[in-house]
Amino acid sequence: MKRFISMVALFAFSGLGLSLAAQQSPSTTPSTADQAGSTAQHQTNATSPQQSARSFEGKISKSGDNWVLQDKTTGTSYKLDDQDKAKQYEGKDVKVMATMDSSSNTLHVVDIMPASNQ
Repeated sequence: MKRFISMVALFAFSGLGLSLAAQQSPSTTPSTADQAGSTAQHQTNATSPQQSARSFEGKISKSGDNWVLQDKTTGTSYKLDDQDKAKQYEGKDVKVMATMDSSSNTLHVVDIMPASNQ
């Protein structure tokens, strides 16, 4: 019985060691090619981590000198970084695909299209 318990404990601890080793982060020293390839990405996105675009719905309106999206669900106004695209939809309900910079409440526009309810 003692031998059985010892073997179970041995397997449990060896499995724990493998699990911990698998959770360690990989080396953070990128190769020279990796550094050169990612330099442009870091320059264009230096203040925020890479994130996926998501959908925002609301109405395009003017706030001071800027076109903004007034979110229909939260009532929040988001500054739009593509003012030319936004101007085309003045006063209209739209769907904006964008990434959000929460520090400046700005949407980095990927696309603006009419909302499906029009």
